[in-house]
Amino acid sequence: MEIQFDTKQLEKEFNTEKLLVRRHVPRRAKLIMLRLQQLRAAEILQHMRRLPQVRCHELTVNLAGQLSVDLDGPYRLIIVPADDPLPRKADGGLDWNGVTAIIVLGVENTHE
Repeated sequence: MEIQFDTKQLEKEFNTEKLLVRRHVPRRAKLIMLRLQQLRAAEILQHMRRLPQVRCHELTVNLAGQLSVDLDGPYRLIIVPADDPLPRKADGGLDWNGVTAIIVLGVENTHE
């Protein structure tokens, strides 16, 4: 899967272990690196949904359109599909089998 980042600063942080550890605790930094590795290895986003420890799912309400990937505790890697046009099912929902590129928005506590 192709991975893009919302900003150049975020791209630098997520591609530099020292910066990740400084910004996040070491355990979370390792999980972020693992999740990025898993995303790169997946051909389509649907493959991420098959990994139970990842729990990749769509967010709702004010975060609708964004997707969440579990890290540690309440922290999640927040992504959005980058495919243009956005792959949709007949019912209008996201076609996870058609998502081959994502944009990383950051790490958030989605329960706050």
